[in-house]
Amino acid sequence: MNHHAEYHHHHIVQGENEVTTKVTYKEGVITIELKDKHGNAPELGVSHEKEMHLIVVSADLKEYIHGHPEKQTDGVYKLQRDLADNEYKTFVDIAPKNSTYTVTPITLNVGQAQHKHHANDLEVDKDYVKTVDGYTVELKTDTFEAGQELLLSFDLKGATPEPYLGALGHVVILDENANRFIHVHPVSNDKTQFDTVLTETGKYKLWAEFQFNGKVYVYAYVIEIK
Repeated sequence: MNHHAEYHHHHIVQGENEVTTKVTYKEGVITIELKDKHGNAPELGVSHEKEMHLIVVSADLKEYIHGHPEKQTDGVYKLQRDLADNEYKTFVDIAPKNSTYTVTPITLNVGQAQHKHHANDLEVDKDYVKTVDGYTVELKTDTFEAGQELLLSFDLKGATPEPYLGALGHVVILDENANRFIHVHPVSNDKTQFDTVLTETGKYKLWAEFQFNGKVYVYAYVIEIK
């Protein structure tokens, strides 16, 4: 089964959204409410072992959370997570069964932080080797050209990743204004290689997630597409 192909259709094509999403936060709980065009709760398909993937990034793209809200009642999902006062952009990644849906950013203000979203000063990485808690991962790619296939290969330096949500890893890519969202899965079940196409030039931040010894580690990279 080709895991990444199913993903490209609803992340890059800006279609009409037939599902409305509302995201709120109160006292350590993020609540997501979904309605289809008739005002009913949409039926969600399962993608990578979950009905919903929720990505939350702070406005400055420094904080990154990938969680899986649990269904409470029809159309209502909750995730327990403490958020510091800040402005966030949230991405509700779902695959409704009978509705057109495109992942679009939803702004979430927490506390007094009315930091207005502005273009971030992302520094493009000169070094693609990152170490988190003793696990080193290096990003390797042939080209950073707009409109060309972007093959992201991750060298785990001998560490063995464990399957996480049905794949050996996950990659989320955002442009520097956090408007365009791309969730990429490996090209095959046994490789830590991911491919996608970025059509616009500019800076992007990507987060690669791998699981070692039962714990998920996140590696962040800033790249520039020319």
